[in-house]
Amino acid sequence: MYGLIVRLTIVPGRRDEMIGILKESAADMPGCLSYVVAKDSSDENAIWVAEVWKSIASHDASLSLPSVKNAMLRGKAIVSSFDKIAVTNPVWGVGLPATRAH
Repeated sequence: MYGLIVRLTIVPGRRDEMIGILKESAADMPGCLSYVVAKDSSDENAIWVAEVWKSIASHDASLSLPSVKNAMLRGKAIVSSFDKIAVTNPVWGVGLPATRAH
């Protein structure tokens, strides 16, 4: 499995709009096992996204989906910074398929 944790900082007053954009784009992404969007509790302009994918290839393929391309275009105007915090190798999670830890 492939995991990714990112932090997006949104222009003031538009965080809920960005959350809506992310919800729309993530509705049907083949290979996506988990996609969690959370408001930062100490920064009213920040969003955290934690993703789990079957593979890096399934993540990379999602970037070509029309819904994801549209979200990136719409989000570009309101995202002031995008920080890839961590790339992970998920080994267990509630709702995730069983895997062997390496």
